[in-house]
Amino acid sequence: MTTTGTKRQEVKIGARARVVQKQDQISGKLTEGIILKILTNSPNHPHGIKVMLEGGIVGRVKEIVNS
Repeated sequence: MTTTGTKRQEVKIGARARVVQKQDQISGKLTEGIILKILTNSPNHPHGIKVMLEGGIVGRVKEIVNS
């Protein structure tokens, strides 16, 4: 089961997520990784909560992967 990443309360540090990076927004290419830091302060964002993954990748959450 996956959930979208538009609500900050659903995004947890340490969770596996698929994000779209700024340069991949047009193509829609998703990058998967572990959330290291939540960068969006507002409770929700229509394009996805901005996070930093392990390895320093920054993007907006499109899916949270529940293992």
